[in-house]
Amino acid sequence: MVLLAFVFFRSERKELLEIIPRIKDADVSWLIAGTGVTILYILLQSGMYTSSFAAIGSPLKLVDATELFLKRNFLSIFLPAGGVSALAYMPSRFKKRGFNKTQVHQASGLYAFAGLFTVFLVGFPVIILFALSAKRHLWNAWISLLFVILILAGITLIAKSLKAKGRIYGLIKNKFPRITPAIDAFFAAHINNKKYAGAILFSTGVEFSGIFHIFIAMLALGLPASFPIAATAYIVSVLLMISSPFLRGLGAVEISLVYILEIYGYSTVQALSVTVLYRVFEFWLPMIFGMLAFAWRGRQLFVRIVPALFIFMLGLINIISVVTPPLRPRLKLIKAFLPLEAINASNVLVLFIGLAMLITAAFMLKGLKNAWRLALLLSVLSLIGNLTKALDYEEAIFAAAIIILLLISRSQYPVRSSVKWIRFGLLSVAAIFLAVLIFGFVSFYFIDIKHFGIDFTWRQSLVYTIKSFIFTNDSPLHPLTPFGHQFIQMIHWLGFAAWGFLLFTLIKPFLKTEPINEASRQSAKSLLAAYGNSSMDYFKIAADKLFFFSNLHDAFISYRIANGFAIALETPVCKEEHTMDVLAEFYKQCGHMGLRTAFYRVDESSILWFDQLGKRKMIIGQEAILDAENFTLEGKEKKSLRNALNSLQKKGFTTTVHKAPLEHSLVLTLKRISDEWLAAFGKEEQVFSQGLFNANEITQQDVITVADAQGNITAFLNIIPDYAPSECTYDLIRKTAEAPGGCMDALIIKLIAYAKENKVQFINMGLVPMTGIADPKNPAEQLFKYAGKRFKRFKHYQGLRDFKQKYASTWKDKFLVFETDYDLLQLPVALNKVMKP
Repeated sequence: MVLLAFVFFRSERKELLEIIPRIKDADVSWLIAGTGVTILYILLQSGMYTSSFAAIGSPLKLVDATELFLKRNFLSIFLPAGGVSALAYMPSRFKKRGFNKTQVHQASGLYAFAGLFTVFLVGFPVIILFALSAKRHLWNAWISLLFVILILAGITLIAKSLKAKGRIYGLIKNKFPRITPAIDAFFAAHINNKKYAGAILFSTGVEFSGIFHIFIAMLALGLPASFPIAATAYIVSVLLMISSPFLRGLGAVEISLVYILEIYGYSTVQALSVTVLYRVFEFWLPMIFGMLAFAWRGRQLFVRIVPALFIFMLGLINIISVVTPPLRPRLKLIKAFLPLEAINASNVLVLFIGLAMLITAAFMLKGLKNAWRLALLLSVLSLIGNLTKALDYEEAIFAAAIIILLLISRSQYPVRSSVKWIRFGLLSVAAIFLAVLIFGFVSFYFIDIKHFGIDFTWRQSLVYTIKSFIFTNDSPLHPLTPFGHQFIQMIHWLGFAAWGFLLFTLIKPFLKTEPINEASRQSAKSLLAAYGNSSMDYFKIAADKLFFFSNLHDAFISYRIANGFAIALETPVCKEEHTMDVLAEFYKQCGHMGLRTAFYRVDESSILWFDQLGKRKMIIGQEAILDAENFTLEGKEKKSLRNALNSLQKKGFTTTVHKAPLEHSLVLTLKRISDEWLAAFGKEEQVFSQGLFNANEITQQDVITVADAQGNITAFLNIIPDYAPSECTYDLIRKTAEAPGGCMDALIIKLIAYAKENKVQFINMGLVPMTGIADPKNPAEQLFKYAGKRFKRFKHYQGLRDFKQKYASTWKDKFLVFETDYDLLQLPVALNKVMKP
């Protein structure tokens, strides 16, 4: 149908051009009325949802129903069999309101049935009454109506069989037993027929609003308006839309409407005009509202990205506007008010503004305050320049709209720029300009006359150098030789590089970090000794970290900087009652430095502080906690583990605890095993929330090893300080490529014995990323869960979880805390960078 629509509209190209003036001359009052009916149409659809939910005893607010319709309607355009498949979508806020999937699916099923039923209810008499005069033309409509009747009958019969647990239910139970509980839950709800009648009533209103849209389109265009014809055209188009599996009938609806209207005596141009207006009311406006509904929920992401995209678009428009010839009437008019030199200067200004906007847009995505300021200035200059170069009011209006958008989105650009870099940029441009001025002046003055046909004076040499540097084209200056062209291009490129570098330095982020000295590290260690309570505290004073010390309390935050983010490890080290103060102080300092913030591996018990500060969060995985005191190898579920350990013991392997300080020869052996493990398994050393092999540090740590019958060590783990009460943990757990299966298990079993000997109840086995996300709370967590299960590069996390699952008695959720949805587009790269040494 889409291909047929293309052929049809391509063949009617002449008529399509003729409908533009007709639509421009449409009666505004009727256009407003049509828009009002569109709003009524959306409210009626929302009413269908509220009544459907009420029918199963789950009240739904009108605002939530409106959001649900607009989003599903938008998705249905792009999904195969969109009208049905979009019903599976459930906004995340519905879970927060207490709705479960079964309730939403029950109500959605009632909503869909009501929509189909009223198409039949309204369509059947319309086809009967108005097909008599053109019955030979409406054969397809009869087929589609019969198709709807069969669907309704089929749905009714299947629903009755499933609810009564008849043959169809028995067949499904035998073939697909896993889905029968969901079917039972779906049909368990008692339907309130009186409230469901409201959904039928609202749906009938939806059909009549569609008929009124066609009727109003006829009136708006000043055509003979007939309600029966509008009803016939609407019903036929809706039946085809229901039959069309893609793009909500795009193409099929347009062809059918034009076809029906032509049958009733409308010309092709008139039919096309009515069709275009109807589709604006019924299809395009609801689609735009749906897009805005999605944008509103992710408005922080939307408000950050859209201004940058619009600035980029305005930059392109400015460049295209300069290189295309102006409209003669407008140019003639502007020449009456401005001299030609001013008009030429405006052209150069608009060209330079366009180039500058292309650069500025990229930096706006980073949230840079100076990029926003520069974009605002360039937009104002663009508005003025486009008006003064050729009265290009279309470009000026677009620039004015962007100015308003920039003012609205001001708060999205908090990152400061570096004063040092701004000063450096200004000095660099001044130096380049001075160098080019001297170079150009001397070159123009002494250049051979054959290259430009001009014997330059010193004044001309100076003026032409300056104009070439700032891209001002002067008509008398025309290169006559290849060298002349290259000479001018050289000055232009130097000018472009200078101005581009100036833009870069004006908006480069301000980053100020203090070098970490030993005194700072000792202060952090003292605070850890007093207030440390986490297995991650050991890594907070590692060599890769920066420290933020509070001016209000005895507290510090450990963090690293990457890609404009200050990424902190867990929460502040301080007294619990001071945490909020320290977090607020850190956020303020990061804002002053022009840094966005993120907190990595935040415990669920600490999320409350960030909620109070209005920050966003997403689960990134779970941490395994082993109860060493109550762990036992007895029982059926531990049989395979016992077998693996017994097999290892029969082969002569032994586990040993080596107390610190370690002998130098042992450290060298461990280093060899570590290097072999990295090479054999394609790993790289990582830091931030874990350690890398450091001979000086590991010498001072207890180590557990597995050795073969000849005493050759094949695997090890190192026990690191754990500041959580009654808990111990390890960092590196590595083995040789030839180490037999069960070595890792032997290390953990020995660590359990070590914990019992030292009266430690728990062992923290560390984080398993991208697992344990049972109930995603937002799209980011849904994507995270999906990627963890489906993408090959993340499959090893499931293997890691399976290993730790044998020991873990508790799993703790761990979170990433961030500021805006837009940060999630950049945080993965920043996190990857801070993880590297």
